[in-house]
Amino acid sequence: MDREQLRRLDLNLLLSFDALITERSVTRAAERMSVGQPAMSASLSRLRRFFDDPLLVREGGGLVPTTRALRLAGPIKEALDTVESTMRSIRAFDPRTDDRTFTLMASDYVLLLLLGGLLAELEEEAPGLRFTVRPITAGFPEQFHRSQFDLLLYPEELAPAGFTARSKRLFTDRLVCAVDRDHPDVGDHMTEEQFRALPYVSYDGMSLTTISEVRFRELGIDRPAEIRTQSFVVQPLMLPGSRLMALVHERLGRYFADRAGIRLLDPPFPLRPMSEAMFWSPSADADPGHRWLRERILRAAEAM
Repeated sequence: MDREQLRRLDLNLLLSFDALITERSVTRAAERMSVGQPAMSASLSRLRRFFDDPLLVREGGGLVPTTRALRLAGPIKEALDTVESTMRSIRAFDPRTDDRTFTLMASDYVLLLLLGGLLAELEEEAPGLRFTVRPITAGFPEQFHRSQFDLLLYPEELAPAGFTARSKRLFTDRLVCAVDRDHPDVGDHMTEEQFRALPYVSYDGMSLTTISEVRFRELGIDRPAEIRTQSFVVQPLMLPGSRLMALVHERLGRYFADRAGIRLLDPPFPLRPMSEAMFWSPSADADPGHRWLRERILRAAEAM
C-alpha cells in the first residue's frame, strides 16, 4: 500500500473498522461511534471497497469477520492506540476540569475495600471524570487487547501466560477460614478434620481460576464445595446462624467480622498469601490522565 492509497483512508474509517470488528454489528458499532446506522453502513461499504474484501459476512444470526479482517484488526487497533496515547501524552491533564471516562475491571472484593472509598474521594477531586467498574470475566485478556477497559485489578498469581501488560503490585492478603461467631462445632482453632467436613461456601470464578483453587492445588488438597457463589462479598454474609465455613480474604473477613458476626481462624494448612495488582496497556504509560489514576489507586492501596 503506497501513500496515494493511504490518502483515501481517513482516521474516521479506521475508527469505524475497529468498532465494526469489535462489535460485529453495524447497529452497535454505530451506537459506539455516536453516528446513525446508515452512516456506519456507508463506512462499511467504503472499507470493503478499499480493502477489496467483505470484512464482515453474515453467519447464523450475526456478522463474522473474514480472515483478512482478523489479520487487519490487530495492527489497526495498535495504530489507533498509538495515535490516541500520543495525543493524550501531549495534552495537559487537569483532574479538576477533565471530563473523560475510565473503565476499570475488578472484583467486588477490590471494589468494596479499595475502589469504593477512592471513587467517593475522586468525586470531589475530579468532578468531571466518570468511572465504570465492571466485573472480571473469562474474556478479559481479549477485551484488554482490544482496549475495552483502562485498568485491570487482579491477583498477580492468576495473570494468564503471555499477558502483555504493565503491572504494579497494590497489596497482599491472606486466605483465612471464616465461620459464624457462635459456631457450635468450631472452637479457637480450625482442625483439618473440621476443614474437610464442614459444609463449604466457595467463590465460583465462572470459568476463571480462583486463588483458593491455586493454593489448594499447590498443597494437593481436594476440598469440594457444597455452595458456590459468584461474589466474594456474599461469602461471609452466608455464614451467620449456620454451620457453614468459607475461605475468605482476611481483609474482607475483618471488614465483616463485627458487621456480620463471624469469626476468622487460621486454616489448618499453610496457604501462601495472594498479591493484588493493577495491570494496564504499555500504550497508556505516557498518558498523563492514566498515570494520575494509577498513582491515586496506588496511594489508596498503600493507605489500606
